[in-house]
Amino acid sequence: MPELFYFLKVLVALFAIVGPLSAVPIFLSMTPSDAPSARKKMAKLACIVSAGVLLVFGLLGEVVFGIMGITLPAFQIAGGLLLFGIGYDMLHARESESKISDEERDIGERLESVAISPFAVPLLAGPGAISTTILLMGEASNIFQKIIVVACVPITMVASYFIFKVSADGAAWISPLVLKVIRRLTGLILAALAVQFVVNGWQAIVAHG
Repeated sequence: MPELFYFLKVLVALFAIVGPLSAVPIFLSMTPSDAPSARKKMAKLACIVSAGVLLVFGLLGEVVFGIMGITLPAFQIAGGLLLFGIGYDMLHARESESKISDEERDIGERLESVAISPFAVPLLAGPGAISTTILLMGEASNIFQKIIVVACVPITMVASYFIFKVSADGAAWISPLVLKVIRRLTGLILAALAVQFVVNGWQAIVAHG
C-alpha cells in the first residue's frame, strides 16, 4: 500500500509539472495551419523526446551533480524554489516563462515543425519537469521507488500524448474556464510539492551539520 501511494504521488507530481492540459492551447497556437494528422505526429514525437530527456536527467542527474560537487539538499532547495515560481504563476492562471517564453512561443508559431523545440523542450520537458524528475529520483529511498519514478515518466507522456491527440482536431471541447481551473489546481499541487522539497533539503542540511 505505501508503494501505491508513492506511485500516485510521483505520477501526480510529474503530470502536474508537465501540464499537458494547460499546454494544449499553446500547442494549437503553434500549429494553426497543420492538419490533425500532422499535429498528432508532432505530439507523438514530442512526447517520446520529452520522456527520453526526463529519463536521462533522472538517471544521470545525481552522477552529474556529484561530479560538479552539488549536493542533493542544495538541489532540493534550488529546485523547490524554481517549482514554487512555476506553481505561483499557474495559481494566477498564467504560463510560467521558465517553461516557455513569449519569444520561444513566437518562434514556434513560425516553425514548420515544433515537435522537438519548443514543444518537447522546454514546454513539456522544461527546467521544472527536469528538476522534479531528478528530485524524485534523489528522494527515492530504495530501488523499487526508483523504478516507480522511471515508470511514471513514460506513463505521464503516454497520457499527455492522448490528450494532444484528442486536441489535434481543434480541442473545441476544452473550455477556457476549465483550463484556468485545472491550471490553478495543478499550480497549488506544485507549490505544495515545492515547499516540501525545500523543507526536505533544509532538514538534510541541518541534520548533517
